[in-house]
Amino acid sequence: MEAAGSAAAGTPVETVQTAVVVGGGISGLLAARTLARAGVRTTVMEASDVWGGCVGSHVVAGLTLDSGAESFATRSSAVADLAAELGLAESIVAPNPGGAWVQLPDGPRELPRTGVLGIPANPWDPEVRRSLGLAGSLRASFDKLLPASLGTKAEATSVSALVRARMGRRVLERLVAPVVGGVHSADPDVLDIDMVAPGLRAGIKARGSLAAAVAAQRNGTQRSGGAIAPTPSAGLQKAGSAVAGLRGGMHTLISALLAELRSEGVTLLGGTRADAVMRTADGWRISAGGTAHDAGLLVVAVEGPAAVELLTDALPDLASRRPEPGPDVSLVTLVVDLPQLDARPRGTGVLVAPQSPGIQAKALTHATAKWGWLADQAGPGTHVVRLSYGRGDARHGVQAHPEPRTDAGLFEAALKDASTLLSVPVTAGDIVDWDVVRWGGALPFASLGHRGRVAEVRSICAADGTLALVGGWLSGNGLAAIVADTPKQVRQLLS
Repeated sequence: MEAAGSAAAGTPVETVQTAVVVGGGISGLLAARTLARAGVRTTVMEASDVWGGCVGSHVVAGLTLDSGAESFATRSSAVADLAAELGLAESIVAPNPGGAWVQLPDGPRELPRTGVLGIPANPWDPEVRRSLGLAGSLRASFDKLLPASLGTKAEATSVSALVRARMGRRVLERLVAPVVGGVHSADPDVLDIDMVAPGLRAGIKARGSLAAAVAAQRNGTQRSGGAIAPTPSAGLQKAGSAVAGLRGGMHTLISALLAELRSEGVTLLGGTRADAVMRTADGWRISAGGTAHDAGLLVVAVEGPAAVELLTDALPDLASRRPEPGPDVSLVTLVVDLPQLDARPRGTGVLVAPQSPGIQAKALTHATAKWGWLADQAGPGTHVVRLSYGRGDARHGVQAHPEPRTDAGLFEAALKDASTLLSVPVTAGDIVDWDVVRWGGALPFASLGHRGRVAEVRSICAADGTLALVGGWLSGNGLAAIVADTPKQVRQLLS
C-alpha cells in the first residue's frame, strides 16, 4: 500500500522550481516578485540589513526622507504601472511647478523644461536662449540643416560627440553637462548616448534633426500611460525629462514590494552576503556565511563589478566583461529653519555646470519646494535641502576629486554651496538636523560601447539557461529603466 502523497512506480514526481536572488536592491526585489508570481520558490539574499538599495530612506529631524532616488522619469509608464499594481496609484504625485535652475560660470539661469538630458527641443525657447546667448542658439539651430546621418552612423557615440556635432559647444557645456553630471555623476565625453537616452539617435534618423527627436520623446512622455504623466510645465526636469514621485517618498515602493513578497512566501535573508557560487548537477549552490543554499535558478542583482567577481569561477567568459565601477557619490541632507526659503528662490533645485567656480556640489534639490506633501510634513519655515557630491571625469568614471571627505567636511561644503546656489545665507545656526549618505560605486556608469558589452553579458547568460543578471549597470541608470528591464530578463530566464 502506498503512503499518502507518494507517487506510483514510474509516475513522474512533480517538483517545485527554486531560485536564489543575490541582492536585495530594487532590481533584486523585482526579480523575486516575478519569480514568485510564476510559482517559483524564491530566496533573496541581501548583504546588509537594509532592503531597497538606492531606493532607501533615512530619518532626519524626525522626517522620513528618501536616501537615494526621490523621483522617477515618466518617459515610460513602467514605474507608475508598478506603483499601481502595488496599490500606490493614488500616491503618485507631480512635483510643484517652477522647474529647476542651472548654475553657470556667469550665474544662475532657469533650466529649460522641454529637453532630454538638457538637449533642447527648441534652441529659440526663451529659457534656452538666456542660457546659450544669441550665438549659442543660432549654432544650435543649424541642427535642422545638418544631414540626419551626422552622429548616427557610428555603432556607438558619446553624449558629448553627438551634442557637439549637431548643436555645438555651448549646448554641451551650459545645458547638457550640468544635467549629465547631476543625474549620472559622469562626464558626457564617455557616456554612451544609446544607454542614457535610448531611441534618441533613431529619432534623428526618423525626423531629421536632434531637436525634432527630443521633441518627439517629450511628446511621447506627455502621452505615456500610467496614473500621471506631467507636462513640461509640471516640475523639475531632473534628467531633462518629466518626473513624478510618491507621496511619502519613493522608499514607500520598497515597503510595498516587501509586503507583497512576504505574502507570496518569498524568503528574505537580510545580513546574508553571498560569498561564492558554484554549478551543481541540478543548478547552483550559493554559499553565504558558511551556509549553502541550492537552487535551480540564480539571479544576480548586485553592482556590475561585484556580480562579475562572484560569477567568474563558474562562468570565466564574464571576466573580460567586468564593467568600470561607478563614481562614489555622497548626499548631504540639511533640514533648516529658514523662512527665507519659502519663496523657492531656485525653484525645485539647481544643477551645476562643471566649470562653475567655487562650487563643489554637482546638484542641489530643494525637496520641500519640489514636493508639496513634504512641505506639509516639515511645516512653515522648515526646509529640506539635499546636495550631491561626486562627479566622474573623462577617465571612465574615475572621481574628479577622489580624495576622501569626512562627514564634517561635507557638511561645511554643503553650507557654503547651499548659500551660493540658493542665494540665501545658510549657516550652522539654521540647521535643525543633517545627515550624510554615501553610495560607493553604486551608480552604474554607461561608458562608450556599454550597450555592446551588455549584449555580450546577456548572451552568456542566455547560453547558460539558468542564470540572469539584472540591475542598473545592464538596464541603464534610473528607476524606469530598471523597473522595465528586470521582469523582462527574469521572464526570459523562466521561458
